Amino acid sequence: MQLRKLKTEAPNRASSNLDAMSALEMAALMNREDAAVPRAIRRVLPHVAQAIDIIAQRLGRGGRLFYVGTGTSGRIGALDAVEIPPTFGTSPGMIQFVIAGGERALAHATEASEDSNTLGRNDMAARKPGKKDVVIGIAASGRTPYTIGAMEYATSKGAATIAVVCNKGSVMAGMAQVAIEVEVGPEVLTGSTRLKAGTAEKLICNMLSTGAMARLGYVYGNFMVNLRPKNKKLVERAVSIVEDVAGVDREAAARALKSAGMEVPIALVMLKATVSKTEAARRLKVNGGIVRQALKG
Repeated sequence: MQLRKLKTEAPNRASSNLDAMSALEMAALMNREDAAVPRAIRRVLPHVAQAIDIIAQRLGRGGRLFYVGTGTSGRIGALDAVEIPPTFGTSPGMIQFVIAGGERALAHATEASEDSNTLGRNDMAARKPGKKDVVIGIAASGRTPYTIGAMEYATSKGAATIAVVCNKGSVMAGMAQVAIEVEVGPEVLTGSTRLKAGTAEKLICNMLSTGAMARLGYVYGNFMVNLRPKNKKLVERAVSIVEDVAGVDREAAARALKSAGMEVPIALVMLKATVSKTEAARRLKVNGGIVRQALKG
């Protein structure tokens, strides 16, 4: 497929004189174009919801989630993957990323590596995907050989596959169990898919991971009760969560957290169920760490 046939590669008439615009005109134009991204995502929300359910089901059975991509798409997947453990208290291996060029590609462009289907297959094979796992392939074009290779291998091993793309009718969409095709249209800077396409990919990754974690009980209400308070900001956030959820004052929240060994779920169950630290820990253990279930006894 010729790139020029893709909507994300087409020239944008609204920005045809971009180099002659003032700074304010450029900013206003980009702001108007960016506003189209949420509208495009709104049209594919049923597919996003379907993907959330699949991810939650697979992770709930002890599986893993792999984000796969190249360039901007790969870095967006990596960004979401590395932020899940501190936000939700998951194990580092539950959510992973696979990017063309390896971790070096996070800081240095390695464009040539995205052209290899074999490299994608090999990198995915090294993770040993199976029937409990799910792979999210991310590519604006929907035709990146590296990502296709990784998805092909994952599919052959029984893993579920989800495609996040920004063009209709792509190879990746056709091979995925769930295709999230967000048509954001031409970029302000022709072909620069780090712009609207990248924004769409990030927003969707936010929905997929947050939605799955919520379905799995890693949150209580809308609080990240499994966060790990490893710095001053996170300790303050943990105290605030205990205050709000348990309905106690700051001093009581801080005392409970300290007594619970700075484990927010234990502190919450201790306060809300009026039980000892030992009983709170027992309840959480038998209920898979889910606060809402532990509170039921």
